[in-house]
Amino acid sequence: MSELPPMPSRHSGEIAVADLLDRALHKGLVIWGEATISVAGIDLVYLGLKLLLTSTDTVNRMREAALSPPDARDLNAD
Repeated sequence: MSELPPMPSRHSGEIAVADLLDRALHKGLVIWGEATISVAGIDLVYLGLKLLLTSTDTVNRMREAALSPPDARDLNAD
């Protein structure tokens, strides 16, 4: 019977793609960039990108926290 290779520990610096995806969905990941194409100093095309990658549970939790009154936010922090 062949033995499975040991699982890399989180302390070794190696993180699996599944761990990265789990963290991105739980915390949220924002990618923001922009590019401008110009010829002879004249801007021809501007491209702006804002991308949010997260789970629907995280978005709903953030939305509820943002819409709740300040007093309720302090109570939910505990």
